Amino acid sequence: MCHLDGRWLVILLLLLAVDGMCQSLCDISPDGTFVNCKGEGLTDVPQDLSEDLEYLDLSYNKITELKPDSFSRYPKLDTLNLSYNNISSVSNGSFNANLLLRNLSLFNNSLQEIPASSLEPLTVLEILDLSNNFYTLPTLGKEFCNLVNLKVLSIGGPLVSKIQRMDLANLQNISLQRFALKSKSSLDSYEPGAFSVLNTNEFWWDIALDGNPLLLIDMLKDLAGKKLSTLRFRNLFEFSYYEGFLDIFSFLPDIILNNLVFYRGKFNENLLRLVLQNVQVSKIENVLLLSIDFARSLNANKTDVTIDNLALQNLVIQDVTNPDILRFDWTFTWFSKVTYLSIINVNFNFVPCDAWDQMANVITLNISNNRLFSRYLYNLLCKDNVLPNIENFNISNNQLHSLETIAELTANWPKLKQLDLADNMIGSINETCQWRADIKILILRNNILTVDVFRCLPLTLEYLDMSNSQLDRLNMHYFDKATNLTELILRNNRIKFIPTGWNSANLRVLALEGNSFGVIDQGSFQDLDELKELTAGNNPYHCTCELHAFITETITKKSLSLPDWPDNYYCYHPQHLVDTKIEYYSPGRLECDVGLVVALSVSVTAFVVIVIMLLCYKFDVLWYLRATCQIIQSKYRSKDGQETRDYVYHAFISYSYSDAEWVRGVLLPRLENANPPYRVCIHERDFLPGKWIIDNIIENIENSRKIIFVLSHNFVNSEWCNYELYFAHQRAVGHAFEDVILVVKENVTMEDLPKRFCRLKKLLSTKTYLEWPLEENRQPFFWVQLKSILGKGSKSVSGQDDFTLVNETVTDNSSEEPLPMTTKTDLNPPGR
Repeated sequence: MCHLDGRWLVILLLLLAVDGMCQSLCDISPDGTFVNCKGEGLTDVPQDLSEDLEYLDLSYNKITELKPDSFSRYPKLDTLNLSYNNISSVSNGSFNANLLLRNLSLFNNSLQEIPASSLEPLTVLEILDLSNNFYTLPTLGKEFCNLVNLKVLSIGGPLVSKIQRMDLANLQNISLQRFALKSKSSLDSYEPGAFSVLNTNEFWWDIALDGNPLLLIDMLKDLAGKKLSTLRFRNLFEFSYYEGFLDIFSFLPDIILNNLVFYRGKFNENLLRLVLQNVQVSKIENVLLLSIDFARSLNANKTDVTIDNLALQNLVIQDVTNPDILRFDWTFTWFSKVTYLSIINVNFNFVPCDAWDQMANVITLNISNNRLFSRYLYNLLCKDNVLPNIENFNISNNQLHSLETIAELTANWPKLKQLDLADNMIGSINETCQWRADIKILILRNNILTVDVFRCLPLTLEYLDMSNSQLDRLNMHYFDKATNLTELILRNNRIKFIPTGWNSANLRVLALEGNSFGVIDQGSFQDLDELKELTAGNNPYHCTCELHAFITETITKKSLSLPDWPDNYYCYHPQHLVDTKIEYYSPGRLECDVGLVVALSVSVTAFVVIVIMLLCYKFDVLWYLRATCQIIQSKYRSKDGQETRDYVYHAFISYSYSDAEWVRGVLLPRLENANPPYRVCIHERDFLPGKWIIDNIIENIENSRKIIFVLSHNFVNSEWCNYELYFAHQRAVGHAFEDVILVVKENVTMEDLPKRFCRLKKLLSTKTYLEWPLEENRQPFFWVQLKSILGKGSKSVSGQDDFTLVNETVTDNSSEEPLPMTTKTDLNPPGR
């Protein structure tokens, strides 16, 4: 019996664990009023939640039906999201207990009809979304007459093929904030009068009229005389362009309308012209063309109507992939009476002169997120680019390099106050600018700035943002002149130190966090009398007594907005200056004992100097002496040798062993198989066996007309290559330095060469490199250049007969792998 009870106890514990796992699928707030069960694969409404539940998200689950008791446990429910399920039926009484429900979404389910009777108890309902379901008629039952508090209603779906006169009649006495209606891809029919009963502030149409565009005439006619804030079309023409002759927007001016929005859908010049010519005789203030698919019409309807009276507060053209939308009317007169013009992410890269001429009334111009280069933004030949009213110019996220071009462009914009140049490539060139506009705000965030950019900044600025722009130091002379500057944002740059004596009389806000300075000097900010807010966290600080003095004498004196910190601490870590709580730190004796610090500094400095001298002695001086002695000994041993200046080789090649495969497989065959061939000396093949390596190097360099150095990182680190480089240096003292040919196989700068060859580096700095291109189409030009420098080859230079190449790859006509290369002798010393 005890054993049986034990098993029941285990089963009970398992059931409790499973129940706990089911509850853990949902994100539940501590008080149980907020529950998020989104995308948890639920097939039913959970019944184990708190009775105080107010917000329940059951979207993206697998619920198929709502039963009369589905929500009876939650009488306080305010918001219920059932979108993206597979609900096909809603039983009567499903919401009888939810009389406080204000927000209900059944969007994107499988409803075969609108569940009007189930919604009847929800008299306080304000937001209802029944769209994207499978009913064929948008008919609203008499129960909707009771939903007098309804503000937002969305109905319809992909199977709605017609709109009947009485479908919306039960909304006649309800004042809606927004009404949205969706139909199938091409609406079949519309009975006049259906929309005349609507009383809504916003009307969102997701109604495609590809097959029956003339239905739009009756729809707009039913709205004539109504007052709407927004009329929004989505996919008005979803799959085809309107090519008709009738003006389907002819009743648009009869609507008292503020905002006209076209979202997605097919547009051409014909349709756009019909829209704009009706807008310009209407009371519409704002037109938005968002994400539309624009295409040029091959047979555009000819018309004498000009778009030159488009008196709009806002014209927004955004996320249109085809920039031809700006050229449907080459006169650009449709811009002439626009106050706020936004052309965002339209992919255009050129501004014609005529466009500037037509923007005299523009106050704010936003052409961000395009592909504009400086030279295409402003053509110097544009004479009449006067914009007398513009105050705000946003050209962020383009491809601009020149700040000087912007200064020239805006020279005739007397009211310009704000300039946004974020996310460009400004600062990559050194310029000097002359600004005529009285600019107050300049945003240069996310550019490529250097200290030279300060020479090109307006002196009238009050706000300057240079954050995230790789700036490494400041030009303090600019701040001496820019006396109006009140806010300076320099966060997330590479500034290594803050100069002392910063003088900016009106600076109130300074952001320096995320830079590279480790010390704040006591005198850095003492002249900033108006500084009120300083953020300087996330810097590699060293906590010193100077930092403590800065805190006590500068921050405290200026009453900056910093958290409280106790006086008995010497220092603290200022990584969280201003924004967050300060972490405190008490330094030891070393940080505040000046004598000890000086003594230690002197000792460390002396030690470092000694170590540097030893390293220089070990790696440079001894090397010089040894190499010089070797040259003298070699000259002495060969004094009885041949003294003729006839050359045995056209070229001596110096290279690292790591580059031998490229030299043997690429460079040598090209030179030795040329017509006529070049005779080339390489150490692996042509050094005389048994002879001292230094003698081999010196003798073969002397016997070669040219010396080719194959530069790579391995070459720089090779001791023997350094010898060959040094001997070439000595040879250059008495010969023309044109004998040296520098082939850069890898990206190696002159700074990578050994410091002991200062004269050679100076000479090489005046020579043109030959860079080995990785692209095959550029390699033939490389060989032409190299052979031009080497001169013409010959069968024999002097003193030696031709010989068979021994480094050729031996193959036959079979598919076997090539045999390895062979050489006369292996003279690869260690370290090469």
